[in-house]
Amino acid sequence: MMESNALNGRMARWQILLSEFDIVYVNQKAVKGSAIADFLASRALEDYEPLSFDFPNEDLMYVATTEEDSQESHPWKLNFDGASNAVGNGIGAVLVSPNGDHYPFASKLDFDCTNNMAEYEACIMGIRAAIERKIKVLEVYGDSALVIYQL
Repeated sequence: MMESNALNGRMARWQILLSEFDIVYVNQKAVKGSAIADFLASRALEDYEPLSFDFPNEDLMYVATTEEDSQESHPWKLNFDGASNAVGNGIGAVLVSPNGDHYPFASKLDFDCTNNMAEYEACIMGIRAAIERKIKVLEVYGDSALVIYQL
């Protein structure tokens, strides 16, 4: 913060507040607003069409059919997530029974890892808990496409 005389007042307070998190403030070079406007105007499209942000089934990762069985008609569900940052690494999983009971599991990892590694560890913890409970049919949900596709 003391490297530049330009950082004073409000910018210095922001940098101090942001240093608590994994956010780092980086000064940007000044660009004239007219330069950006001129650049965008020179690249204008004739047949502009706005983007459609409507993604049906955007949270759907995989669809499969299974044989109907009394036990398979109501499978258990596993939701997992992991996070890694400068403060620490943590994982969590929740097993949900067919009748809606929730069994949460959480753990703090005592080794340095990436976000993907934390996601894998969370998934492993949840699957181990399902194996200990002798669960035969399990639907697994997570926000890491890498882990889900490899699972």
